[in-house]
Amino acid sequence: MSTPLVFAHRGSSAAEPEHTLAAYLRALAEGADGLECDVRLTRDGHLVCLHDRRLERTSNGRGLVSRSTLAELSQLDFGSWHPTLPGARAGRTELTDDADDAGWVSPGTPPARPGSQPPSEEQAEPDRGRLLTLDRLLTAVCAAGQPVRLLVETKHPTRYGGDVERRLLALLDRHGLADPGPADPVRVSVMSFSPLALRRIRELAPGLPTVLLLELLPPALRLGRLPFGTRVAGPGIGLLRRRPAVVETLRAAGNDVYVWTVNEPDDLELVCRLGVDAIITDRPRFVLDHLRG
Repeated sequence: MSTPLVFAHRGSSAAEPEHTLAAYLRALAEGADGLECDVRLTRDGHLVCLHDRRLERTSNGRGLVSRSTLAELSQLDFGSWHPTLPGARAGRTELTDDADDAGWVSPGTPPARPGSQPPSEEQAEPDRGRLLTLDRLLTAVCAAGQPVRLLVETKHPTRYGGDVERRLLALLDRHGLADPGPADPVRVSVMSFSPLALRRIRELAPGLPTVLLLELLPPALRLGRLPFGTRVAGPGIGLLRRRPAVVETLRAAGNDVYVWTVNEPDDLELVCRLGVDAIITDRPRFVLDHLRG
């Protein structure tokens, strides 16, 4: 059985603030095979690397990402909440996708600090609190000088609908990544919980691999068949704990299986025993050390 690929979930996000350039560069330095990021559209049409639809959990701002401009988001601090940083704010709670899309805000969230500024380019660690655009991440990945697989999740539902996928493909095309080949050093796949989002990718860029993310196993997928030409299933670790046989079903139907988010030793043992193709984790160094041990 081959060793699974290791993807850094929002970068090396146990060690650095998620979705910051520092988190992604650390993941590459730790030896991750690939990176995972979420993307959302700003009010003025820029793709930014943020998971939540709201700003409260991972910044000192408030409100919806989709109602903010890139310039407004660039003034916020996206790093000081992280527990590894001095003076980290308390009360931050991870949002599930369902809670996120319902607009839930964690208790204990402090009010925004008007006029606060993220670290400047000249400061010692400029990228531990600065908003990361997908354009900047792609530039960094292409300049890394090493093979990198990148999983880009488009977040839905969103007020912008299919515009997210259209703008994503335009940006990938600008970086020469919209039609990845097996010999290309940087290879992108698009992920979503939304089958309709994957259908848009299939129609607009048939050569771009897609991943259907799963928290539950819908009846239509119980034979392991994925929609719209998708060949990779992305079940959550909770689904595999409840129904470990789903891995065999999916693989018997010719699909690869990428599982998220694997951070604990027992879960790591489980997915290795099940023979998944890739592990998505906040702790890439921990997972790599385990696989190599």
